[in-house]
Amino acid sequence: MTTFGTMRALDPQRGAVRVEELYDTDIHDLWDACTTPVRLARWLAHVSGDLRVGGTIEMTFTSTWTGPARVERCDAPHHLLLITEPGTDEEAQLEAWLTEEGSQTRLVVEDRGLPLDKLHFHGAGWHAHLEDLTRSLQRNDSAHPDGWSATQASPNWRSRWVELTPQYEAMPVA
Repeated sequence: MTTFGTMRALDPQRGAVRVEELYDTDIHDLWDACTTPVRLARWLAHVSGDLRVGGTIEMTFTSTWTGPARVERCDAPHHLLLITEPGTDEEAQLEAWLTEEGSQTRLVVEDRGLPLDKLHFHGAGWHAHLEDLTRSLQRNDSAHPDGWSATQASPNWRSRWVELTPQYEAMPVA
């Protein structure tokens, strides 16, 4: 499996990162890994709050990003749309699509409304997150045995992010 990522400008200040991966699991298992708090904590974030359309959740990512999001759309097991930091200058859209491909499932994640000059950091971060999901699914456990917090990134995530950032910095922004 090879994670694939792209970056594009939305306007002169904001852009989007899109990453995708094909996983060796069925769509229902992958949906569960992407929407159930206990499984999200294995690879991406601690999530709590009102987990329904219109509800607000709090997230602490393995990268240390912490903030609120509003659940805008949830069409199980195919589509999820969150608005992160709603109502602020940092508001962005985080969207995921799941598609069955035989016995596998493709996950596409797009994070829109990010600062254009920081896209490479976000691209590398999402790439590392999707690799963490692969490890979590393979182990049926946490990809981050050393944990993380709002002030301390997961050591595994951070080292991979540092490794990937120059590759994303060298990529064109379409």
